[in-house]
Amino acid sequence: MGLAVAAAAALAAGGAQARPTRSEPPPAPPGPRAAAPVRLVSAPVRIADAATVRLLRPGDRVDVVAAERDGPPRVLAAGARVAEVPEPEKGVGDGGALVVLSVPRDTARELVGAGTTARLAVTLC
Repeated sequence: MGLAVAAAAALAAGGAQARPTRSEPPPAPPGPRAAAPVRLVSAPVRIADAATVRLLRPGDRVDVVAAERDGPPRVLAAGARVAEVPEPEKGVGDGGALVVLSVPRDTARELVGAGTTARLAVTLC
């Protein structure tokens, strides 16, 4: 009798819905499938104009633009979040300034590559 009461209570609490066995795949969730979240990385980026970097604060959103000699400017990262603005380096002169951005890994690679061949600038979003 006690076993029957426990079984009835379990059905009431868990519902009368049939559960799949181990050999059956789990049911698909209802609705459209959500895209996997994009993993962000920290990308240190040297911006050509140090004065512009001094305007930035963590949490700001920026577009990073590459200005190359042999082509029009191009946007490398749109709406990137500023993660950190390190203290200016002493004695660097006109070497720009560093900013750390939170961007997808592929964008970080593109920023690093472009930083070796182009002058990088930011615009506040």
